[in-house]
Formats: sequence, structure tokens, C-alpha cells
Amino acid sequence: MRRIPVIIDTDPGVDDAAAILMALGSPELDVLGITTVAGNVGLSATLTNACRIVGLTGRTDLPVMAGARGPLMRDQVFGKYAAIGAFPVPLLGGPAVVPSSENAVRFIARTARAAAEAGTPLTICAIGPLTNIALALGMHPDVGRGIRRIVCMGGAIATQGHRTPWAEFNIYADPHAAEIVFGSGVPLVLFPLDVTTQALFTEAHVAEFRARGGAAGRALANLLTEYDRSDPERYGRPGGPLHDPMTIAWLLRPELFTGRGARIGVQVGGATSGSTFADFKAPSPRSAVITGVDEAAYVALVLDRIAAHGAGRAAASQKVETE
Repeated sequence: MRRIPVIIDTDPGVDDAAAILMALGSPELDVLGITTVAGNVGLSATLTNACRIVGLTGRTDLPVMAGARGPLMRDQVFGKYAAIGAFPVPLLGGPAVVPSSENAVRFIARTARAAAEAGTPLTICAIGPLTNIALALGMHPDVGRGIRRIVCMGGAIATQGHRTPWAEFNIYADPHAAEIVFGSGVPLVLFPLDVTTQALFTEAHVAEFRARGGAAGRALANLLTEYDRSDPERYGRPGGPLHDPMTIAWLLRPELFTGRGARIGVQVGGATSGSTFADFKAPSPRSAVITGVDEAAYVALVLDRIAAHGAGRAAASQKVETE
């Protein structure tokens, strides 16, 4: 099996934690590094959270590093839990990995250029503001040539945003970076709120994370309990979405999703700054918007890959006991 080389660019965040844990529980993916950006919380907190999330999986070999402290041009905005900063220690438990001293933007650029030279372009899973990626793309032409595609959770096309009525947070936090990435010519697969809100995780699913996923699953269950995502008024039923893992799920099981080619853009100024649009009448062969998901299969896939951490630890313990 040829593994997919991936960089996860992130601003953890509960959804981001689920996506990272899912990726690291998936043998189909070769995660090359975790790069962090200011977004849900400040940069030091996103780095701390990422190091502790990776620590839950035992991947001490995986580089985790900090990138941009703020957006390219607009005033900085944070997520609704920014005042809390890093996740409280009791929610995650376990040791944190030591962060790399390399800057995230340089890591993305260096790794992508090496991939271009080797003829093995990588995939970037962009699940935070796009600042790091925009800066990396501007460093050298080989950076874009070394990226096979950017799989991005962001935007709201036909549905309302969740930060403003017109904007999803990741794009709203740095619309100028999104404009650079969307216009870069690098193939783009966009997961807007239109699709991510089609799949909801209930209290029963949280209990399953806790029961099956070992330390990683318990930590994710703690986060989902502490930062409850249910919104029956908005979604019309119990439960809440996990937006970011859809980027990972699509890499593993693209047949679970439907989408359409489109020219994708973003408003960078004025009262509706951060709003995204998709022109389906003038589709681009290099960009697509995901519009539908098999909810049951997606939820099951996330549960199974988080559970892989618990199964792996249990198998390791059994091996030690029988030797």
C-alpha cells in the first residue's frame, strides 16, 4: 500500500484534535508534520494543544511546530473559547511531545520543494486559517509544484456562517490568505459548512469514543463533553458536527462524498469580508466543493480510526504480557 504523504496545518481546536487523532490512526496516511497557526486560540496555545494531542498517540517522532502568529492583513480574531487558551490539562492527560524549533512556514516550503524535486507531491490538510500556507506558497515557485492538492475545511457557500452570518471562521480569520491559496493554481478540495454540518455526533458517539479509543478517545470525549457542540435549533436534531475530520475522511474514503467542480473565491474587504463563493457555472478543473456526505459511513469511519489508538495500545499490552 502506497501511503499518502500529508502535512496537517491546524489551530487546535476540538475539531482539529479529532482530525489529528484520526489521521494518526490511519495507516494509509504518512503524516510528515503538524504545523500550527493562530486561529481558535493564540499561537502558543495552538502549539501546546497540538503537542499534547500528538503526545496521546505516542508519536514522539512526528515534528510539531509553530507558524504565523496572526493574519496577513486583517485585525486578529480568535475562536469563541480563546479566553481559555490551551486545553485544560485534566481534559487531555498524558505527556506532550517536544515542539520542533523549525518554523512551520519554512517546514511546509522545504518539504514541498523536496517533494517537487522527488516527483512525489504531498497533500496539505488545511483545517485552520490559511496564513501558513499562503506564506509558504510565496516563498518559491517549487512550493506549489510540490503540493498535489490542498484539502481545506473552510467557507460557507449556500448556508450561513458560524462566525458571522456570511463567514466560516477559518476563512474569516484570514481572508487575504484564503485569496492567495484559492488563486494559487494548486488543486483545491473545499469542505464548507454546507457539508460538514450534514453529519452530527451525538452523546452516544461521545461515549463510544471514550469506551473504544484508549487515551486518545478518552481525551476527545472529554473535549466534546466540555465544549458541547450540540445545537438542535440550528441542526434540527440532537448532536453536533466535527468539521475538520472530513478532510481526513475524504483522503481515506472519497466515495463517501459528492462534490462539484467550481471556481472558488473569497471576499476580502467590506462588510462581508470572509464570505466565500463557488461559481458552479464556470467550474475549474483544479478546484472542487464537497456538497454531500454519507453521514452514517463518515461517523463510523471517524469512530473506527479513533478506536484504532485504543486497539493498538491494547494489542501492545497483550504482547508484553504474553512474552
